Amino acid sequence: MDYIGIDIGSTASKVVVKGDHDIHFVLPTGWSSKETCQTIKDRLLEDSVDVLSDDSKVVATGYGRVAVDFADHVITEITCHARGGRELASGDCTIIDVGGQDTKVIQVSNGVVMDFLMNDKCSAGTGKFLEIMANRLGITLDELFDLAKQGKSIPISSLCTVFAESEVISYIGEGRAKEDIAAGVIESVVVKVAQLAQRQAL
Repeated sequence: MDYIGIDIGSTASKVVVKGDHDIHFVLPTGWSSKETCQTIKDRLLEDSVDVLSDDSKVVATGYGRVAVDFADHVITEITCHARGGRELASGDCTIIDVGGQDTKVIQVSNGVVMDFLMNDKCSAGTGKFLEIMANRLGITLDELFDLAKQGKSIPISSLCTVFAESEVISYIGEGRAKEDIAAGVIESVVVKVAQLAQRQAL
């Protein structure tokens, strides 16, 4: 028996297979969740995992979960986070999900979602924000995090991604160290996530 979890997010899609097989991989979602779903299905078949077999159970979640037409169950990411958080924390917990297009703060109590809050009005404080800033600095996301560890944070105060990018461009023009800019970008996200968490707690 194979248990297959498919999370088609707005930016990346994640797949985990447990049971007769032990497989996990991540790939870009791209412009079409349906095409991504087919790519996932083809890749699993290459690894001898038949998603349509009676010996496979498939659960889909994420932004593009409805595109997984062979799923046995389709579950919201909020519910999936709660279940995973409950297992990892062995009880009540608060989950923070910095996703590609939104950030979620989820309160889990007695094994169920008690409350959650999403920042989905602007990409500031999300994975997309980090991706845009990394591109502006001419580096990968991994390099952004590595550089941030070496730098001293400089303020990026704008609450808007477009204006924050302008701040980064100004810092680049001033010749500020890339490490310091990277640290400022990461701290900016941390501050926005903390503000969201505080709002959720009120």
